[in-house]
Amino acid sequence: MPPITSMEKAMEDKILLAHGSGGKLMHDLIQSFLSDIGNPMLDKMDDAAVFDVKGKLAFTTDSYTVQPLFFPGGDIGKLSVCGTVNDIAMSGAKPLYLSLAFIIEEGLPVAELKKILGSIKKAAAEAGVKIVTGDTKVVNKGCADKIFINTAGVGIVPDGVNISAANARPGDKVILSGNIGDHGIAVLSQREGLKFTSPIPSDCAPLNGLAAEMLKATKNIRCMRDPTRGGLSTTLNDFAESSKVGINVAEGQIPIAKAVLAACELLGLDPLYIANEGKLVVVVPAKDAAAVLAAMKKHKYGKNACIIGEVTAEHPGRVVMKTALGASRIIDMPVGELLPRIC
Repeated sequence: MPPITSMEKAMEDKILLAHGSGGKLMHDLIQSFLSDIGNPMLDKMDDAAVFDVKGKLAFTTDSYTVQPLFFPGGDIGKLSVCGTVNDIAMSGAKPLYLSLAFIIEEGLPVAELKKILGSIKKAAAEAGVKIVTGDTKVVNKGCADKIFINTAGVGIVPDGVNISAANARPGDKVILSGNIGDHGIAVLSQREGLKFTSPIPSDCAPLNGLAAEMLKATKNIRCMRDPTRGGLSTTLNDFAESSKVGINVAEGQIPIAKAVLAACELLGLDPLYIANEGKLVVVVPAKDAAAVLAAMKKHKYGKNACIIGEVTAEHPGRVVMKTALGASRIIDMPVGELLPRIC
């Protein structure tokens, strides 16, 4: 066997423009993808995935450009799967199939790509979804930031489920599934090289299992959303604006990890505006709140769930928080970008 040349070695270690040319290198790269995340539907390598569905569909798409690619508790691969699964689940649907499209910058180490693919496989397995189609493009160095991932997903909405940000009604209860701010602070600390006494991992997780348990308790869920970019404040404001109602929340009822709170105080950030990737906010009729809360607490991703407020006919379109000092504070949507490239 002839010795491996330096060019051949580079082609093994890093992504080259030739990996996106449609030739043998691209074929080999895609075969590598199949060895990591393949399944019978994806392995067919057809231009479109074909599958049978019955009932009402939920469909979503998203793109992921997080920097750094790897952070405590996750990476861009896990984030892309969980984010898409969660967007489908927030409609009450059962996620079924995902697509993945990669835009890879020339020079990305193959080892990093393989690590990302491993995270994708693990996250998809936990969520119980299949990746059935995808695409790969390689761009010149400097035209991307190592790797961008675009996703799309479809799921089936059960009969009798009608979840929308426009459905909140006065008297409803607002429930949060757990601590806020973990993801944003985890990414920021990794990006800026910050070291905290207590490590802060991202909360990145698939929430479709938690949502399914909540729907078993009642189908009377009015609104449900994962508070990603813009944090809890943006989600609550979206509910208030879309439903033309007011929302009152209590500062003392919003769970925040001590390490996250300390980091926010140190950096001058408000945890209400920090991104999350493994939490959800739900609005339910008061009569169903206890059952939904109990179901959430039984699930590993909802064990810290709590009621944080209620919907009111007063101050429609606004979110008002009762502070620990007893004062009232209007919670607006964030202005500007606190933490760029979070998801």
